[in-house]
Amino acid sequence: MGAGPAPNPPPDRNGTDPSGLDLSHRKAEHVKVVLGKDVDGRYRYWNDIRLVHNALPEVDFADIDTTVTLFGKTLKAPLVITGMTGGFPDAAKINDNLARAAAEVGIAMGVGSERAAILKGQYPESYSTVARHPVPLTFANIGAPQIIAQSPGDPVVGVEEARGAMKLIGADVLAVHLNFLQEMVQPEGDRHAKGCLDRIGDLAKAFPVLAKETGAGISQSVAQRLLAKGVRGFDVSGTGGTSFAAVEHYRALERGATREARVGEVYWDWGIPSPASVRETVPLGLPVIASGGIRSGLDVARALALGATAAGTAAGILRAASVSYEATKAELEQFVYELRVAMFLCGARTVPEMHRAPYVVTGETRAWLGR
Repeated sequence: MGAGPAPNPPPDRNGTDPSGLDLSHRKAEHVKVVLGKDVDGRYRYWNDIRLVHNALPEVDFADIDTTVTLFGKTLKAPLVITGMTGGFPDAAKINDNLARAAAEVGIAMGVGSERAAILKGQYPESYSTVARHPVPLTFANIGAPQIIAQSPGDPVVGVEEARGAMKLIGADVLAVHLNFLQEMVQPEGDRHAKGCLDRIGDLAKAFPVLAKETGAGISQSVAQRLLAKGVRGFDVSGTGGTSFAAVEHYRALERGATREARVGEVYWDWGIPSPASVRETVPLGLPVIASGGIRSGLDVARALALGATAAGTAAGILRAASVSYEATKAELEQFVYELRVAMFLCGARTVPEMHRAPYVVTGETRAWLGR
């Protein structure tokens, strides 16, 4: 019997793996994979939410008002560019295009994980460019695996480091992303999770904290535990959008990490569907950002009907942001226009009225909500 494939070498906890890949290269690879490969979930859960047409809307299209308040800030539309990148040279252009467009359209924006900048000093300007633009609401971003020690002597993101992450972009809210599925597929991924909840609680005492998933959704039981620790809101980022198991699958393939590549394929669609996660978290009474597969203004309207405060998109705007500010602004304005069309066709003049719009749940999402 053959010996089988050699085990993958352990990661180096100083920010590189045995091949010498640093954090900036990893972040660049993520963008390259998302732009170049099909990494969406295999099922479109938002299509399961069917808004009921109002044949007599009794509202003028010109009077549709998409204004919303999120974390005390007024947005012209209930839309968030959720954190996606930073920490490598080309990310400065992407984040600048995103921030400039977000400021112009009047929506919220987050950045990708700031670990590269605050722990390793890698390309801080790729994040700080956001502060050059008057974005009405901004989210700093750190990863839950980095707020605990992954091995003895590891640098850990504590209150002071988080403060630095917020200062770097002039953030209003600190997002702590929960990406343990992604870490399990990364050859250099972090595998320790014990103690994260308490550390999130420590951060929530110092800053307004948004708990953010990265493609696998947040259940009601987890949301309740986070609520008890003082978290101020949720970005559910459920399955059905970009699968980071798929992203890491392709990275692992390129590096010959056969075990992790197979794990990424097996767990491609792992998680809680985004619409179901919205329905599970809304009853807790905190702001909920519905992300994970938001690809149009119609999807934003569907999320609002389910009770979300706003909807978030990342991959849905990344391609435009990689081209230019003009393309980014045009794509965001298209999202908002499509949302206004949906509101008009539902007879909802305002976002609160859209929260009351009738809808029908079909397909796999119906099965999830009926479990």
